[in-house]
Amino acid sequence: MSNAASVISILISLLLGAAIALAGSSGSVSFNGYPLFAICALIGFILHWFVFIPSFFYQTEHFFDLTGSISYIVIVLFTFFALSDLDSRSLLIGILIIIWAIRLGSFLFLRVKREGKDNRFTVMKTKFWWFLFTWTIGGLWVFITVAAALAAITSAKIVPLGWFAIIGVSLWLEGFIIEVVADNQKSRFKLKEEKQHKFINEGLWSLSRHPNYFGEITLWLGIAIIAFPVLEGWQLVTLISPVFVYILLTKISGIAMLEARADKKWGEDPEYQLYKEITPALIPMFKRKN
Repeated sequence: MSNAASVISILISLLLGAAIALAGSSGSVSFNGYPLFAICALIGFILHWFVFIPSFFYQTEHFFDLTGSISYIVIVLFTFFALSDLDSRSLLIGILIIIWAIRLGSFLFLRVKREGKDNRFTVMKTKFWWFLFTWTIGGLWVFITVAAALAAITSAKIVPLGWFAIIGVSLWLEGFIIEVVADNQKSRFKLKEEKQHKFINEGLWSLSRHPNYFGEITLWLGIAIIAFPVLEGWQLVTLISPVFVYILLTKISGIAMLEARADKKWGEDPEYQLYKEITPALIPMFKRKN
């Protein structure tokens, strides 16, 4: 990516973040005279830019995913600090996000430390503006992903927990369990010496080529459903959160990128061709019979 394209992309990312921050702030409580939602929107960006500086200096991507997870946790804890009285919905949503962020952040950090590098960053980490754009996208990713949850936590409207919460928690649990199991299965698979250059088609990976992403999308959909009853007016724009996660993981940085890499690596392997033919890319399903 050229310097000009990177700078333009950074500006577009900031404008998009500002638009969602404005929408989500419409029903937000205030903190020191400013909408709490808008203040929290800045946290992810600031933390990513702060860690970007030493990361570019030392040419490392090791702290990228960890910074994202820390951003989620800091945003939630700051809202808890800023609110004088936490209702049960806000507390529930915040706890679910923190649990997820601690688990995924530690998993991704330990993985990149173990493997030594993340191939996505090989070229971009040597280009200042491209690398800065990537860290800016990291901040935007955090904000948009958490937007619906953040709008609910900071909302001035309070509604008792009900069926939306039950359905949302059920989806979150399903997604969280699938993501954890899928990640652990792949980690164990890659530790086997005889599997080093093989593709995984065992466990949940026999039902979906990317079950961890299905879990991720499902749990964020659950959080959006928990948040929904207290959202109104322009706050409803923040329901883009699970849609954003879906698009990002299936069309941009997730499945699309990994599928291209897998096709390049195993595309000529008849076993992989069969696996790809009979195994769904995302939603786990029992294999079809030929």
